[in-house]
Amino acid sequence: MAYHILVVDNDPLQCRSAQITLEKMLFYKVTTLNSGKAAIDLLTSEEGKKINLLLLDLAMPGVSGMEVLRAVKPVRPELPVIIYTAHGDVEVAVKALKEGAVDFVEKKDGPERLQVSIDNVLRLKRLEGEVSRLKRAREGQVMFSDIIGVSPAIEETKKLAARAAKSNIPVLISGASGVGKELFARAIHGSSERTGGAFIAVNCGAIPDNLVESVLFGHEKGAFTGAVEKTIGKFREANGGTLFLDEVGELKPDIQVKLLRALQQSEIEPVGAGKPVKVDVRIISATNRDLKFEIGEGNFREDLYYRLNVFPLNVPSLKDRGVQDVEMLLEHFCRTIAITEGKKITGITPKAREMLTLHPWPGNIRQLENAIYRAAVLSDGEYLDLRDFAYILAMPEAGKLAAIPAASGEAGRGFCTLALLDGTQHFKSLAQLEGDIIREALDFYDWHISQVAKKLGVGRSTLYRKMAEYNIKEPGQRKAEARMGS
Repeated sequence: MAYHILVVDNDPLQCRSAQITLEKMLFYKVTTLNSGKAAIDLLTSEEGKKINLLLLDLAMPGVSGMEVLRAVKPVRPELPVIIYTAHGDVEVAVKALKEGAVDFVEKKDGPERLQVSIDNVLRLKRLEGEVSRLKRAREGQVMFSDIIGVSPAIEETKKLAARAAKSNIPVLISGASGVGKELFARAIHGSSERTGGAFIAVNCGAIPDNLVESVLFGHEKGAFTGAVEKTIGKFREANGGTLFLDEVGELKPDIQVKLLRALQQSEIEPVGAGKPVKVDVRIISATNRDLKFEIGEGNFREDLYYRLNVFPLNVPSLKDRGVQDVEMLLEHFCRTIAITEGKKITGITPKAREMLTLHPWPGNIRQLENAIYRAAVLSDGEYLDLRDFAYILAMPEAGKLAAIPAASGEAGRGFCTLALLDGTQHFKSLAQLEGDIIREALDFYDWHISQVAKKLGVGRSTLYRKMAEYNIKEPGQRKAEARMGS
């Protein structure tokens, strides 16, 4: 996720310095302002809601930093504020902490101290957000803001689902297994006028055929062998709320008839009961099957399909959502497991992240979540590394990645990944792969040229020639060129 930081300082040079530091070192989006009044105007506006953190100077002419803090906090109590103060203002900065600031950094301390402060503040905000999300999930109050992702595909799906939430019409959610159909169903319920009622989820494919009618509609005591007590069924449990029928395409034809009657008449007939019972239930159903195909095969009733499919909603697969959504989900699951399992997982190493974003994830979000949980359970480190995902690289669908185990004597280094396909999903040329191998080997052996040349089976002069041919430059050279170009 790209965080938006507002820097407020009356000194344009200080603003520019902070902006360069943040954008180059931390890759955040940065806006700068040179007056306290302008900061208040922005942060109290609708546009100001996009700001995730305020870096605030105190000693400004006109409207001071303290006045900005006092004006903004009542409007944006959740906005973290870091005081960026000159030497000698520490006593005032401490007063600012009492007014709601979360930290202060002296300008003389340099960019590293600023980076640590911002990292700590935003990490805490992410954890607080995750705790809040988990709490809402436990209470059944899932909102569309809890659905992670910013890709056009998922944003469009959220917009359509939000429209569905404004009415009580039946919704049919389609999509592959593991894409998050139930999460969308819960968000529709949580954003509807029925949010105070129960959300009851039923997996139609997990109920034995002889018990489906009883589970859905209830039964009277003694209605059949084993019916030792009366049950009200899922329809009446969801009365006044929402009933989510997951994998509705698994229902047998005889149950489909009774479900259709329940939807048409808004009443059910419990097994063994002498009369029907009125129910007030909003139906959301989901399937990973092509129900139109099932209708053609005689497996699903056409009249029931049109009764359920009043508002169709398709949830895109993870492969259609883009790298940014995958990265956001990786962060989300790392934070979740840190909270729920008490693991000291801070994040994922760049190499592991690259591999995970390249993986096709045929099992979608569910598979991604399980992979992170498994890796976190097996890992004792603060960061999940390639070695924690070795089994992913061994999967048949990981064909675009080559897993290269560490050489003997280098057991602590884990794995190296090479993408065999280019951006057009065709195999790279041998020359491209040779360049990739040299780059990986240089990083793997910390740019010890002699060792790299030995491991690759070439002479030092040949290696230098190849590096020049593929425009591979040493880190020091790259930094010097970057400084000259900035």
